[in-house]
Amino acid sequence: MGRPLIHRSPMPGLGLSMGITLTMLSLVVLLPIGALLLKGANYGLAGIWETVNRERVWAALFLSFRLSLFAALFNLVFGVLLAWVLVRYRFTGRRILDAAVDLPFALPTAVAGISLTALYAPNGFFGQMAAEIGWKIAYTQWGIFIALVFVGLPFVTRTVQPVVEEIEREVEEASATLGASRLHTIRHVILPMLTPAALTGFALALARAVGEYGSVIFIAGNIPLVTEIAPLLIIIQLEEFNYDAAAAIGIAMLLISFAMLLVINLIQVWSRRRIGYV
Repeated sequence: MGRPLIHRSPMPGLGLSMGITLTMLSLVVLLPIGALLLKGANYGLAGIWETVNRERVWAALFLSFRLSLFAALFNLVFGVLLAWVLVRYRFTGRRILDAAVDLPFALPTAVAGISLTALYAPNGFFGQMAAEIGWKIAYTQWGIFIALVFVGLPFVTRTVQPVVEEIEREVEEASATLGASRLHTIRHVILPMLTPAALTGFALALARAVGEYGSVIFIAGNIPLVTEIAPLLIIIQLEEFNYDAAAAIGIAMLLISFAMLLVINLIQVWSRRRIGYV
């Protein structure tokens, strides 16, 4: 009898790298989520529902997810446009603009919140101009929206930018040669190639906005039922040592976030299959 064949992976060190990856994933993601769910299980479904089923909690959850969704949609449009401009056009100050996109990554969220509040407060630079036409930005939901746009825009731009760099100009030229209009080329040639990456950036921006605290807390005003976000409610419960209530609100946010991201992933799968068929 010959020696049995051993099927080795073409990637050296696959077992070791997989083990390290799963270990880090467990420590960073699975264990914290598991601890949250375990705390909720000890609290009980009745306790979780009693905590969440309050007007103040529902208002905070609705505010956080609604404004996060609007901010992510805004970033989806303008993030794709910004990525296209940075890749396809050469103009004075392009490198500075390109570097400024990463500013929300490097800037501490508390500093971002203080800066935005200083700009959009009634006595701030933009706040004064808005006050002249009867608008108030800081300490309103508009202020929260601006803060969420600020922290989420880089996720869309940086996710789409490499894909734009891979799209050759000859593709657009071929479409034009075949008689397609500019709008038709964008809708049926460019956008299908950008859609998977754009949806990934949208999901990242949405996830960041839902859990954002530092840049929002200063500009929100934190008025219950008006400008109070869900992460602030969790912080309040923790400061009062009511860990069960904090876990209950956290579980509610986790379930809503999971449902939203599941829908986005299904749309991504559909868009990839559509591109394959095209």
